[in-house]
Amino acid sequence: MKTINPTNLQLTTIVMPQLISIQDVIKCTGLSRATIYRMIDEKSDHYDPTFPKKVQLSQVRVAWVASEVAEWIHQKIASRSA
Repeated sequence: MKTINPTNLQLTTIVMPQLISIQDVIKCTGLSRATIYRMIDEKSDHYDPTFPKKVQLSQVRVAWVASEVAEWIHQKIASRSA
C-alpha cells in the first residue's frame, strides 16, 4: 500500500467560465435579440465595441461568457454617474 504525503500534493482549482445562451443575455440585459445582434454586428449603426463577443460553439449555436456580460452591465451602471 502506497502512502501519500499531503505536503507533496498540489491542489489546483480550475475555474471554468460559464457560457450563457442568447435567452440568458436577453434576461440579464433587458435587450431584445435583434438589438443584441445589431450591437455585435460591426457593420451596424448600433455596433457597440464594448459589448461582449459571442462564442461560436458549433455552426448554429453561440453563447456568451457570463462574466463578460456581467462586466458590461457593471460598466453601464458605473457610467451613469460619470
